[in-house]
Amino acid sequence: MKYARLKLALLALGAALALPAAAQAPAKPLNPARHLAASGDDIAVGVQPRYLLQTQYGNVVTNQDFGGQFQLITFGYTSCPDVCPTTLAEMAAILEQLGEAGKRVQPIFISVDPQRDTPKVLGNYVAFFNPRILGLTGSPALVRGVADNFKARYEKVQEPGSDQYWMDHSAGMYLLGPDSGFVAKFPYAMPAAEITARIKAQLDATPEPTPREQQAPAGAPPRR
Repeated sequence: MKYARLKLALLALGAALALPAAAQAPAKPLNPARHLAASGDDIAVGVQPRYLLQTQYGNVVTNQDFGGQFQLITFGYTSCPDVCPTTLAEMAAILEQLGEAGKRVQPIFISVDPQRDTPKVLGNYVAFFNPRILGLTGSPALVRGVADNFKARYEKVQEPGSDQYWMDHSAGMYLLGPDSGFVAKFPYAMPAAEITARIKAQLDATPEPTPREQQAPAGAPPRR
């Protein structure tokens, strides 16, 4: 367990150090007590997991485009200094721990900072953690609508007189089932091993999809 936590910490640190300088703009809230990631927002009531966004490959996908697969989704942004690298490192660890069964889970990172997170920026960012992670973005209005559907909160925080800003956002991961329906939300503080166990239980209880159901979304790279 200690080794696993150390591995996650080192991966998250490596992600932060590997990012371009432009992607490391100030991202810490003025008042840490206001950080939405620490707000206890771990109960998903009324979640409507619908989205229509663009991937890092340029194609448009919806929550209905992953027939037969579970979806593991988190919200964040590439300039995030701590919560997002940690979450994506955990997401990568979960896929690794699931082994072959992990192919039945599509990992997704939805940016809440469409102004800076272009498809190219998203692609470079998520690839650091795992090449299977899809980065999704869209217009500010589309992203806001998707966040509202998932009951995910975020806000732009900018210092007076400065053009630099950060995004204060809630954290955690959402699990959608093969029918793209909401299954569970895993809070930010939940250990990756526990999330893995819960996802595995869902996989074990769900029949594997047929080859027809496993078709990848149009324009997406082949699944590994």
